[in-house]
Amino acid sequence: MNFTGKHLIRGTQRATGSEKFSSIHAASGNALDHTFFEATDEEINDAVLGAVDAFESFGKSNHATRAKFLRTIAQEIEQLGDVLLETASQETGLGLERLRGERARTMNQLNAFASFIEDNKWLRIIIDRADPERKPLPKPDLRQMQVPIGPVAIFGASNFPFAFSVAGGDTAAALASGCPVVFKAHPAHPATCELAATAIMRAVEACELPAGTFSMVHGRSNRVGSVLVENPHIKAVAFTGSFRGGKALFDLAARRQEPIPVYAEMGSVNPVLILPSASRRNRIVVAKQLAGSIVLGSGQFCTNPGLLLLTDEESEEFLQELASELAKVQPATMLTPAISNAYVQGIMAQREVAGVRPLTQGPAGLPSPHLASVSAADAITHPHVLEEVFGPSSLAVVATSMEDLVKFCHTLPGQLTATVLGEESEISYAKPVIDVLQQKAGRLIFNGYPTGVEVSPAMVHGGPYPATTDSRSTSVGTTAIYRFTRPVCFQNFPQALLPEELKD
Repeated sequence: MNFTGKHLIRGTQRATGSEKFSSIHAASGNALDHTFFEATDEEINDAVLGAVDAFESFGKSNHATRAKFLRTIAQEIEQLGDVLLETASQETGLGLERLRGERARTMNQLNAFASFIEDNKWLRIIIDRADPERKPLPKPDLRQMQVPIGPVAIFGASNFPFAFSVAGGDTAAALASGCPVVFKAHPAHPATCELAATAIMRAVEACELPAGTFSMVHGRSNRVGSVLVENPHIKAVAFTGSFRGGKALFDLAARRQEPIPVYAEMGSVNPVLILPSASRRNRIVVAKQLAGSIVLGSGQFCTNPGLLLLTDEESEEFLQELASELAKVQPATMLTPAISNAYVQGIMAQREVAGVRPLTQGPAGLPSPHLASVSAADAITHPHVLEEVFGPSSLAVVATSMEDLVKFCHTLPGQLTATVLGEESEISYAKPVIDVLQQKAGRLIFNGYPTGVEVSPAMVHGGPYPATTDSRSTSVGTTAIYRFTRPVCFQNFPQALLPEELKD
C-alpha cells in the first residue's frame, strides 16, 4: 500500500507545507517508509471552510441519507481488508486479533448510529400545543427538537486506532447528527488514519454528499490542533488522550471570542473496591481475573484498573496473589517508544513517594506489569501518587477500616469508572464507600472489570473532571450524538414552516 502522506480536504489530496514527519514501527522504534506532511494554517482553514459549505446541505439532509452514509462507511472499512489491520499493527504494536475485534466494533458503532437516527425518537421531540382559552393569558404552541450544531473538530486516541479514531465513535456521532467533521490524524498511526479517511471519502462520493462533509489533516506539532480549535467556524471539539492535551484544547476553546464545548476524555485510574469475599474466599480467581484486566492491551486502556481499594484485614494475602499473577506476564510492546518510556518513568516516580511499597520486580527499563501499595493515610498526604501511570500498572490503597476508606475516597478526583468486587450480602457494609464512588465516576460496575465498554444506548463513558471536561456526556453509545446537537424551540410557527418532524 502506497501512502501519500497528504491531507484529505474537500475530497482531494493536498500538501503544500515543507514540514514532514515519519510513521514509526511501534516494536522497533524505527521509521517506516511513510512520510507525512504537517498541515499548514491555510490547509486547515480550507478544510474548515469545506465543512462550512457542506453543512448547508448535509445539516439538512434526511435521516435516511445519513444512515445510508454511515453504513457505507462501515462497508468501505471492511473493504480495506487485511492491509488496514497490518498497517495498524505495525504502527501500534497491537496484535492482529485485537485489531480485528476493534475493527468489528468500529463497524458496529457506525451501524448502530445508522439505526438510531432512523427512528425520530432520537430527536427528543416535545410538542406542547396551544391553548388560546387559557386564563389569564393564552398558551402558545411550543415545539422542540434537536438540530446539528455545525462543523466539528475531532481528535483521535493513540490506544484505539479504529474505535476512537478517524471513523470511531465521535466521528460516527457527529456525522449521524448532521455535523461535518474535520479530523486531526493521530501522529502515532498516521498511515492507519489515512486508510480509514480514504474509506470515509469513498463513502462521501458514493452517497453523493458534499465533498467537505469529511476532511482530515495531519500534524505532529501542537500548532495544527490549536489552529483547528481556534477556527471561528468550528462549533465543538471531541478529544481522547492525555490530561495535558485535553486541558490545553479546553483552555483554547474557552478563550475564543465564541467559546465552544470541548468533550475531552483525559484518563482515569478507575478505582476497584475489593470486599472480603473477593479478597479471601475467592482470592485466587479474583486475582487472576484482575491481573488479566490490568495487563489487557499492555494496560493501555483509559479504563485500566489502576487503583485498588482494600482494608488491612484482607489486603496482604490478596496482593501477594495478585503480584504473583502479574509476574507471570511477559513485557509487551507498547503503542510508541515515547509511551513506553513514560510508563517506566511513571513507575519510578511513583516508587519514590513516601510510603509506597513495590510488590513486583520487573526487568529494569522494560514495560513489565507493576503493582505497588500505599496506606490510605499516605495517599491522602501525597495525592500526586494517584496520578495515572498509563500502562499495565496498579496501585493498592490500603485503609485501616471502611471509615478510613470512605475518607480517602472523598479525596479522589473524577473517574471514568468505579468497580465493586464482592457479594450482594456485603453491600450494606460497603455502601458508604459505594455512595462516594457514585459521586466520582461515570460508570459503576459490580463483579466485573472496567476494561470493556459496551456500545449501548445506556452506556456512559465519561465522568467528572478531570476524567473528562464535561461529565454530562458520553463518548461511547448512541447518546454521544447529543454532543453535537442543540435543542431549538419553535413557537406559534405555522405548519408550512415547521420542520417535517414537528408537524401535526
